[in-house]
Amino acid sequence: MDSQPTPYADGRLHARPDLLRQIAHQRQPALDSGTHQLSFADGRKAVLHVPPHLDSGAGAHGEPLRLLLLLHGAAGQHGGADQIALAHALHHGSLLLIPDALSTSWDFLRGGFGADLAFIDRALLWTMQRYEVDEQNMAIAGFSDGASYALSVGLMNGELFSDILAFSPGFMAPLRREGRPRVFVSHGSHDPVLVVQRGQDIVQRLQQEGYAVTYEEFDGAHTVSPEIASAALQRLAD
Repeated sequence: MDSQPTPYADGRLHARPDLLRQIAHQRQPALDSGTHQLSFADGRKAVLHVPPHLDSGAGAHGEPLRLLLLLHGAAGQHGGADQIALAHALHHGSLLLIPDALSTSWDFLRGGFGADLAFIDRALLWTMQRYEVDEQNMAIAGFSDGASYALSVGLMNGELFSDILAFSPGFMAPLRREGRPRVFVSHGSHDPVLVVQRGQDIVQRLQQEGYAVTYEEFDGAHTVSPEIASAALQRLAD
């Protein structure tokens, strides 16, 4: 007998804001404003920041909210991107979703898309069941391994994500392409972990494939430049 394909092995995410609007009975009560530690029944965890002033009508039942999905690097490191993203979310009234990988890094670096992509899809669905998410303003971002994963997943799900932000990525390995998301890449010129040539090669390849790519190189190591990251995130609000 042929073995059954592993769920999510094709790299496809299924959660969509417009589908949730068509299934009103699947709506769930929204959480209060603030930063929430989410724990799921299977032990998986994520952080969700809910912007203030939802009681004015936005998000839960009114004007759709922007959403930023942020992916950590190896061993849960964000290189400072989490605090920069939180400041951005607070200022612009965006949802910020930060899931944890099952292991020290994301599934594709351990053999293929599977459990982690399934959890990201589940966390997105959980969020969409509670808030009106703007399907035209969903972004995926990450640092280091998370940047490589964000590039790979974002390019495969370009009809879902309008923007991809990759801070110090090492590679990209999408199984296919979908849509034409905008791409932002930054890299430290003195990065000892993932050399700057990796980021440069990624940008060159994406440009050759016709993507709209912005590249920022900074005088630094394997980290996230606060100034550059803040400017990149500001593009999401423009």
